[in-house]
Formats: sequence, structure tokens, C-alpha cells
Amino acid sequence: MEKTTPARAGRREWIGLGVLALPTVVLSMDLTVLHLAAPTLSADLDPTGSQLLWILDVYGFMVASFLLVMGSLGDRIGRRRLLFIGAAAFAAASVLAAFAPTVETLIAARALLGVAGATLMPSTLALLTNMFHTSAQRTFAIAVWMTCFTAGEAIGPLIGGALLELFWWGSIFLIGVPVMALLLAVGPFVLPESSERLPGRLDMVSATLLIASVLPLVYAVKKLALSGVGLEPIGWAVLGLAVGAVFCRRQLRMDDPMMDLRLFRLPAFSAGLTTQVIAVAAMAGSQLLVLQYLQSVLELSPFQAGLWTVPSIVLGIIATLLAPKMVTRIRPAKVVGVCLAIAAVGSGMLAVTAPMQSLPAAIIGFTVLYTGVTPTLALITDLIVSSAPEERSGMASGVAESGGEFGLASGMAFLGAATMAVYQVRLTEAAPAGVDEGSLDAAQETVGAGVRIAEETTGATGAALLEAVHAAYSDGLQVAAGAGAVLLAVGAVLALGFLRGAPASAEQAGDSASPAEPKSTAGATTEH
Repeated sequence: MEKTTPARAGRREWIGLGVLALPTVVLSMDLTVLHLAAPTLSADLDPTGSQLLWILDVYGFMVASFLLVMGSLGDRIGRRRLLFIGAAAFAAASVLAAFAPTVETLIAARALLGVAGATLMPSTLALLTNMFHTSAQRTFAIAVWMTCFTAGEAIGPLIGGALLELFWWGSIFLIGVPVMALLLAVGPFVLPESSERLPGRLDMVSATLLIASVLPLVYAVKKLALSGVGLEPIGWAVLGLAVGAVFCRRQLRMDDPMMDLRLFRLPAFSAGLTTQVIAVAAMAGSQLLVLQYLQSVLELSPFQAGLWTVPSIVLGIIATLLAPKMVTRIRPAKVVGVCLAIAAVGSGMLAVTAPMQSLPAAIIGFTVLYTGVTPTLALITDLIVSSAPEERSGMASGVAESGGEFGLASGMAFLGAATMAVYQVRLTEAAPAGVDEGSLDAAQETVGAGVRIAEETTGATGAALLEAVHAAYSDGLQVAAGAGAVLLAVGAVLALGFLRGAPASAEQAGDSASPAEPKSTAGATTEH
């Protein structure tokens, strides 16, 4: 059967890509600056350790719960329309978070931001994949999109650090308001509405079942991370799995399912998703812990901590932009596997050097980790999304983003909880005798609280307590970084073993070199 030549993107599409990058930049900035704000936020609102983790995690968990629903909704009502609705809602929730007077209000605002964010990511990715039809251009466009996400992480610490030194912690949430306003003003002129849509309305029963299955699982993850194995987390996990089984059974019986489970039979889809979750979990957890380490242990200001992360961001951007060129000659499985192996080495370096409390060692280890992970995310996203038919690109984008967000939240929850568990035990063992029980309990809540209690304690006792806090958190980071290294090594093995079916692509190079040649989908899973 003769294949038609896919149309190549023009000026409007490339300008549209720039517009689609706006919400991507904001979402990554919103996450990174919150990491920086954790110590000052803790000092102002005085959250417990559990509340602080909820502030950091609830956004990612809500995004993970609603991404598939929003992706499927965009497939039906139009991805551009959903993008604009989400942008307006995100701006409103950002204002609420900025002026939150209590911990509970901030957690609620972060949850609303997560629901709004769930509309943005699948919409931008689905629109992008439908704007760029040749595989070479699409892979490069996704790399640029992912680079903008990385660039937001670079800009976030700098802008956020400056804001935290000049204003209150809530100012960091206001960064996204003018950006979303610009998206709403310019987007209608350069972004085309999706041409392929699924018929019918969103199946609200399936949507409810999906959310009702994800949320208990998310809560179970949280409880397991904070409290260990017990009846409560097991009960919530069983409930989530049971509802999930009902959801899957319903999808298999429907002619027009919300989630096409047949896609999970494709190696590039299922193995790519698993690898993505592992890679993001290891990177996100390490990033949060390293930023807190730089501030609370190495005593850098938020702005200084942000500056020291710039080398990793810059190298990550360069590696991400080079990734599409690499896969024109080398199979994606090898590129992803080698990059994740490099990241595992970086995480191992962090684990070895964390107790030394050395700034150069921490920065080198994190830079190697970050530079190894970032190019894999663009390649894996392309493999996942390109596996799906065009009319289900929103759903596939939702799955890809769900994997990333669940990995993000799980990494921060599990690695963060592991760090705090070690921190609390070590601090109990090393705290000086002059510290009363109430102060010690307060110092064990978070490392920021520990530093504050030590600074408020006078004399040699305060100095000894501060030293114990630094040592305890360093030991916690060592354990978490070691766990991250293992995760990344497992991800490398999965990529090398199960992504071998995704071709390299000389075909993608052909798209770029000769418009007359037929299109080859990056995942190469549509030809059986």
C-alpha cells in the first residue's frame, strides 16, 4: 500500500511550539521554586513533616490522578480549548496559593493547581504531536518541548531565589500568572485546534472510576512512605486496585474507551512508561533533597543554591537537544540505557560524598545524574505518544504525563521519607545531652526545623545540635541517593532489554533529509 508524504511544519507551527512551551516552563518553575521555598515556608507556616510532604507532593498526585481524564476530555472537546481553560484555572489557583494564610489552605491550593496542571500538559503535548507530522521534526519538537521544561527548572531557582530574598515565600506562585495571561492572549492566533476528535461525550462513569482508583493508590503510597507497612496503607492499596480492575474491565467492553488498554501490548508504550516512571522518580527525589542539602547543610541562600544548579540544567538542555541526532544512528534503547547508566553513576557519587558535606562533590554528582536523565525523557515521551493513533494522542499524552508525574510524586515521597527516617534516627543518636525532649522532637520534624531549633539554642549545645542536624541529614541523603542509583540502574536494564523493538532511526534522518520519503513513526509499533 502506497504511503502519503506527511506535511512538513512551517513558520506557524514553530511559533506555535514556542507558545506551547509557555505552560511547560511555568509548571517546571512552579515545582523547582517550591523546593527552594521549603525552608522559608517551614519557618513561616510551621508545617509538620507530614504537612510539608503534602505541600510538595499533592500537586503531583492530583496531576497524576486527573491527567488521563483531562487527556481524554481534550480528545473530545478540543485540545486547544482545554489548554485555555486550564491556563485560566492555573492562574487563579496560583493567586490562591500565593496568599494562603494557613498550611491547610496552601495544600488545598496546591491540589487545585494539580487539577489545572492536568489540563495543560496533555494538551500541549497532543497539540505538538499533531502539528509536527514528520518523525524527525516531531522528535526534535518534543526535545525542544522537554528542553523548555528543563529551562524552566534553570530559570526557576534564579527567579525564585531572588523573589525569596526580596519578598515572602508566596511570591513564587505569582510567576505563572503573567505567563498564563500571555498564553491566553497569543495562543488563539498561532495554535490550531486539533483536527481529529473522538466522537461522543466523556464517559463520566469511567472518569469517576479512574480517579477513584488512582487516589487511594496515591494515598497508600503516601502512607507507606511515611509510616511503613500497615493495615491502613494496605487497605487503601487494595481498594485502589479493586476499583482499577473495575475500570479496566469497563474499558475492555467499550467500543470507545477512555483508555485504550491495547496500547499497553506495544513494547515501546509499556516499557517506555515503566522506564519513565523510574527515571523521573530517581531524579525528582534527588533534586528536592539536594536543594535542601545545599541550603540547610551547606548553608547557602536560596539564590545561591539556585545558581549552583545551573550547570546541571545547562548540560541537561544540551544533552536533550542532541538526543534526536543520536537516535538517527543509534537505537533509542541503547541511547536511553547508556544515559540512565550514566545517571546511576551520578547518583552513586552523591551517595558516597554526601557525608563529606562538600559543595563541589554534591554539585558534580547531581550534575552527572541530571545530565544522564534529561535526554531520556524526551526520547521516551516520543516513543509513548507516537505509538498511539492521532485521534487518541490526548490519551497517550495523558498516559505519558501521568507516568512522569507519578514518578515525580513517588520519588519525592519515597526518597524524601527515606531521608527523613534516617535523619530522625541519626539525630536522636547524635543530639547533645543539653537538648530538651520538646526541642528534639521539633528538630526531628524537618531539617529546616532542626536548623532553626539549633540556631535558637545558645552556647555549645546549639553548636553541637547544628552539627548533629547537618550530619543526620547528610546520612539521610546518602541512603536516598543510593536508592536512586539502584532505581536508575534498573531503568537502564529495562530500556536495553525491552525497548529494543524501537528502531533507530535512519528513517527519521530520512524525514529530515528528503520530504519525499515516507514517514516512519518513532515508536515503529504501528506496522505488525
